[in-house]
Amino acid sequence: MVLILLAIILARELYPYTSFFSPQAVDGYEVSEVATGLGGPTCLVWKNESAVYICDRDAGRIILYDITSTSSVVVLSGLDRPHGFAIDEQRAFVSEAGTLSMFELEHPSVLTNQTVLVTGIESGNHQTNAVTVLENGSLIWHSGSTCNVCDEDDERNGALLWVNASTGEHGILARGVRNSFDGVWVEGHGYFFTDNGRDWEGDHPREELNFLISGGDYGWPRDDPDHPIPEGSIAPIGTWTPHTSVNGIDVRPPNSSIPGLPSDQGFTLYATVYGSWNTILPQGHEIIRIDVRFDDSRSTYTTEVRQFVSDAGTPLPLAFNPNGDLYYATFGNGGALYKVS
Repeated sequence: MVLILLAIILARELYPYTSFFSPQAVDGYEVSEVATGLGGPTCLVWKNESAVYICDRDAGRIILYDITSTSSVVVLSGLDRPHGFAIDEQRAFVSEAGTLSMFELEHPSVLTNQTVLVTGIESGNHQTNAVTVLENGSLIWHSGSTCNVCDEDDERNGALLWVNASTGEHGILARGVRNSFDGVWVEGHGYFFTDNGRDWEGDHPREELNFLISGGDYGWPRDDPDHPIPEGSIAPIGTWTPHTSVNGIDVRPPNSSIPGLPSDQGFTLYATVYGSWNTILPQGHEIIRIDVRFDDSRSTYTTEVRQFVSDAGTPLPLAFNPNGDLYYATFGNGGALYKVS
């Protein structure tokens, strides 16, 4: 009986990494598979309604995939675990393990003249993740911790970094951020980012959605079950199931048919929940909807978080198509791209 129980638990743990899962969205919405064989997708960046850049961590490359023709072209190869990609009109920025580079964007599929902006950030339990281009041209770069819980030798680990997109000059934008995979700028409000907390401590901590305050401290590694929000640190504005790994995030655009708050009430974010090995039975493996409102009386943000897609396998990057459809990709089992409409 013990062996049977262990076999059942093992099968349930492995299930999200197989091809047998069946994503289900809330009533009125459907999930459809768009592409397979994408390796280990870690980023989705839309060039236009038909073409999307995809980071493939497993093969160390970035591809440009056309959802209309179902064709792809390798834009960059020979990369070290690419986790982030961003573009403006003339440049592309690539986040690898410990290195951030700029390329000239001569054509959607032609990137030339690499300039290394930042290098030498150590990778351990986690690595450098998403990179975001702000409207003023500067960058936000997400840098994970090297450990589960420790005091980092390099203050650039476990932090959000600001980076000058032309010179590579950089510094600490926010501290105490254990492993933030992604973030998104919301017009009229600011920057919102996910953060995954420490393992091995039961129900502590819950996964976080945070609002960026420049120079802020978000608590890690000083947090513990008795002090989930250490003195002097900034509390999350939203939380989700502990140890489930909330990762890719994007803001719902006004033209989307995906459900969300009316603009006069706030805005809606969507995020992936990868799931975790740090639970006896599987949790996560879903897409969540996060409704965000600004509380004038307390000058802070409040959130309502709920499941939108269940049984989603191992979703990691997520991005809205310019036409309003929601796309996400699963990491593992060959890598696949899905659309929710």
